[in-house]
Amino acid sequence: MTTQDFCIKWGVYGLALLPVWFCQAFVLNRLPFLPLVPMVLPLAAVAVAVLEGAVAGGGFGLAVGILCDVVYFGTNGAMTVGICVAGIAAGALAQYLLRQNLVGCLLCSLLALAGIDGVRILARLLRGETALRAMLTLAGQEIVLSLLFAFPVYALFLWVYRRVPKKTVL
Repeated sequence: MTTQDFCIKWGVYGLALLPVWFCQAFVLNRLPFLPLVPMVLPLAAVAVAVLEGAVAGGGFGLAVGILCDVVYFGTNGAMTVGICVAGIAAGALAQYLLRQNLVGCLLCSLLALAGIDGVRILARLLRGETALRAMLTLAGQEIVLSLLFAFPVYALFLWVYRRVPKKTVL
């Protein structure tokens, strides 16, 4: 793969991330019928990781994590590391244990969202907030709502994956 192909490939993935970011930042948090705000940006990192593998998933996850720290309130840089790790893990799981398809993406998305919410709950418990049952209920509802958006996010990045050069050599 030439440098030009490499730049085009990841530039197109970056462009595909724009509508996901726009929906996250300007649409989903303003819909009155949604009880919670779904996390859509981590789903984008997981989708690319499932399609491209662990190394590419980690790199794209790092970029998406930085964007998550900008969009989500009170993350203090944790999403940069968390989404990068989720991208590496999802890519490795999809490459070696699961299939690189929608089912693999859904399972990896579930694990990534559960990991993110698990760290959030643990941080709040360490700060002395004791409403564990309420936090678990809220996290479960947020994960289910977010997973509904995994279908269009995966479809978008699958469409990009089928149209960009395939082999990535870093």
